[in-house]
Amino acid sequence: MTRTLRIADIDVLLDGREDGDHAETLVMIHGWPDTARLWDAQVPALAPHLRCARLTLPGFGAGQPARAVPLAELIDRLRQVVQALSPGRPVMLMLHDWGCIFGYQFVMQHPALVSRIIGVDIGDATSRRFVHYLRAGQKAGVFGYQAWLALAWVIGGGLGARMTRWMARKLRCPTDPQQIHAGMNYPYFITWTGRHGSYRGMLPFEPPCPMLYVYGRRKRVPFHTPQWAERVAAQPGNQVLKMDAGHWLMVEQPALFNAAVLAWLGMPIAADRAAVEALVASPT
Repeated sequence: MTRTLRIADIDVLLDGREDGDHAETLVMIHGWPDTARLWDAQVPALAPHLRCARLTLPGFGAGQPARAVPLAELIDRLRQVVQALSPGRPVMLMLHDWGCIFGYQFVMQHPALVSRIIGVDIGDATSRRFVHYLRAGQKAGVFGYQAWLALAWVIGGGLGARMTRWMARKLRCPTDPQQIHAGMNYPYFITWTGRHGSYRGMLPFEPPCPMLYVYGRRKRVPFHTPQWAERVAAQPGNQVLKMDAGHWLMVEQPALFNAAVLAWLGMPIAADRAAVEALVASPT
């Protein structure tokens, strides 16, 4: 049964095992334009083994006032959530999109609080190497959708919401349009204006603990460089997997994604093992 907690003004949905020190906690952080419901297809597979804590990022929930949350404040609020959920014991992180960017910064600042990372479709996308790696057309595409969303955040209201939903459709986002609003766009506003503390001081992300990185190949723009993926894959305990999916691969192919995660964690899988083994064996 799902329980709802509110920690540091962040809504957390808690599912799964509640057997004290024997239950590891998996903190699941979404990106744009999603909420904690992004992980609905993962909880039934993972909750028998873990305490699954799905949080909705500040400003992303329906009905919340539009407010740009500075990175330092967001990281501190994540720290409070993690320490409240799992006092004295590190948690695992499952991250997607902006959840990756925020989660990676959290790990770099608080490595003792995280035991393992599952990153989905965002790698070193904030690095200079990544910017140089993209082709001119890809750079233009990234600027186009991000600037549009930053403008929608400034406009806000009904028009801002319609602009945001239009872009979500263009990007083939599977999220319910009724849950999408302009208040979710503040990370793009901060990115392109440098306001509210900016994101220019982000630490380069190199995982300090075991990491599973899963990405989709069916996208116009990759969100990692090959060099970064190779470095991650070369570290003991790490794995890099490529799925025949788009950016929201956990929604497009939930059974395969869930099985890959369980296999990496060394837990039983209820899926076609041959398909999982083929995925693991595929080149990165």
